[in-house]
Amino acid sequence: MVARVTEDAAGDKSTSEKPWPVRVVSQKISQWIGRLGWIWIDGQVTQVVRRPGTNTVFITLRDPSADLSLSVTTNRDVVDLGAPTLAEGARIVVHARPEFYAARGSLSLRADEIRQVGLGELLARLEQVKRLLQAEGLFARERKRRLPFLPRRVGLVTGRASAAERDVLTNARRRWPAIDFRVINVAVQGPSAVPQIIDALNILDRDESIDVIVLARGGGSVEDLLPFSDEALCRAVFACRTPVVSAIGHEPDAPLVDFVADVRASTPTDAAKRIVPDLGDEVRLIGQAKQRLDRSLRGLLDREQHRLDALRSRPSIARPLTMVDVREADVAAVRERARRNLLHRLDRAGTALEHTLARLRTLSPKATLQRGYAIVQRADGAVVRAPEDVAAGERLRIRLADGTLAATVSPDSTEG
Repeated sequence: MVARVTEDAAGDKSTSEKPWPVRVVSQKISQWIGRLGWIWIDGQVTQVVRRPGTNTVFITLRDPSADLSLSVTTNRDVVDLGAPTLAEGARIVVHARPEFYAARGSLSLRADEIRQVGLGELLARLEQVKRLLQAEGLFARERKRRLPFLPRRVGLVTGRASAAERDVLTNARRRWPAIDFRVINVAVQGPSAVPQIIDALNILDRDESIDVIVLARGGGSVEDLLPFSDEALCRAVFACRTPVVSAIGHEPDAPLVDFVADVRASTPTDAAKRIVPDLGDEVRLIGQAKQRLDRSLRGLLDREQHRLDALRSRPSIARPLTMVDVREADVAAVRERARRNLLHRLDRAGTALEHTLARLRTLSPKATLQRGYAIVQRADGAVVRAPEDVAAGERLRIRLADGTLAATVSPDSTEG
C-alpha cells in the first residue's frame, strides 16, 4: 500500500503516518492567501453592520452579476471618509487584502480604503459595457425576431404585486380576454435582482408553451434600473430562444436590456399593446375585410353576368334555330337533288333493262317454242340435232313451250 505524501515549501511532508495538525493546515492556507496581497474589488453592498461600542464595520460585498459574496471588515473611519452614506444596494470599490482567520476557518477581506461609485462613474461603466455588447453583435437588428400575432401563452417576469405587473395583465386581458400568462415574480432592484431575473428567464425559455417573454418594471432612478443594464442579464436575454419584450421604466429610460431584447416597449402598458392584438380592432378589421370581399364578389358576379348577357345577345345564341333552319333547307335541297338524280338513273336503267329484256325475248328459245317448235334432248341434256344422234330405244325429253314430254326412240324411226 502506497501512502499519500504532501510536501510543503519547507520540505516537511504530510503522510498518513505523520499528518499535519489543523493549526498547521490553517497557517499554510493563511500563508497562501496572504500572497495575493492588496487588491481593488468592485461589488455591491448587501449588508452593513455597525456594532455599537466598536470601530469595526462589517460589510457583505456581492458580485452584481453572480450569486457570490465576500465579507469585508474595515474601520469606521475608513467608511466615514470614503462612503459616509453607505447603505445596502450601494456600488463601491474596495482596496483590501484577503485574510484567512485560522480560529474560525473563514475568509474575509480587510479594507483600508472604500470609494462609493458615483452616478457619473456608473454611467461611464455602462457605456463601456454597451460598446462591448454592440461590438459583439448583441444589438444587431437582423437578429431580432418578430413577435407572434397571437401568442398561446405569455411569460411575465416582474416584481411581486407591482404596478408593472398590473398594467401588463390588465391591459393585455382588456385587449384579448383569452390570453394566458405565466407570471414569475422576482426582485427588480438590489443585489439579488440579476440572478433572480436570469433564473426566471431560463425557466420561461425552457417552457415550450411560452411564445413571448416580457420583462416589466416601473420607473425609477438610474441606480434602481441598474440590474437591467447588467452584462450577464443582457447575455441571458440574447441567449433566449423565445422572443423577449423589454418594458423597463418609462419612455426616457434606456437600460441596456432594451437594446438586446427583440422588442423594446416604452412602458409596461405599451408592452401589453405589443404582445397581443386588440379584439375590438380585429373584429372591426374582419368586418371591413368581409365588406371588401362582398364588394369584390358582387363586382365579379356583375361582370360575369354582363359577359353572359353579351354572349346571349349574339344571334347564334339568341336565335340558335336560325342556323338550324338554314342548314335544314340546305339538307332538304341536297336530298331533293339526290332523289331526282337517283330517280333519273333508275328510269334510265329501267328503260335499258326493258330493251335488254325485249332483245332477250326475241332471241330466247322460248319464243321459238311458243311458235310451235320443240327441243329434243337426250337424258344427259344434250340437244338432238340429227336422227343419227340417238339410238333405238333411247329415252328422250321433248321440251315444249308449256312443258316437257318423255319419248322413246322406236327402231324404225331412226332410219333415214
